Amino acid sequence: QDKEKLEIRKLNDPPSAETVWDMIKYARNVIEEFRRAKHYNELLEICELSLEKMGAVFEDSNIYMLHMMYQAMGVCLYVQDWEGALRYGQKIIRPYSKHYPSYSLNVASMWLKLGRLYMALGNRAAGVKALKRAIAIMEVAHGKDHPYISEIKKELEDH
Repeated sequence: QDKEKLEIRKLNDPPSAETVWDMIKYARNVIEEFRRAKHYNELLEICELSLEKMGAVFEDSNIYMLHMMYQAMGVCLYVQDWEGALRYGQKIIRPYSKHYPSYSLNVASMWLKLGRLYMALGNRAAGVKALKRAIAIMEVAHGKDHPYISEIKKELEDH
């Protein structure tokens, strides 16, 4: 799946191989810069600027874009920007579902986050749907009797 994970935008004038390599180098550097940043406002700014720059060449499903969107989602969660976290999560889930195996806990974790965000923002229907998707994956990965699954089912009952 390397080709899908490193997908380039379909443009009228495709970027040169050099442009693509330069963007990969940029992506790797910005990931390191992100790790060194100290303040959450600075982290979110790094994410947003790099997504804008990389988005000119890379598709949203590109692993470098996904990595930065995941980081941005984490920052939004930390600063309690639920709408921002939801926006990033919605962009991440489809490529995650494509790149990871059917019963990947990475995908289940993203559905779980999305479900909880939908619920927190008052969209119960979308929240229930997302949480049920997380449960379906976790039942296969962990087994139907796992405490995580019981906890999520209780969350659904409480809402």
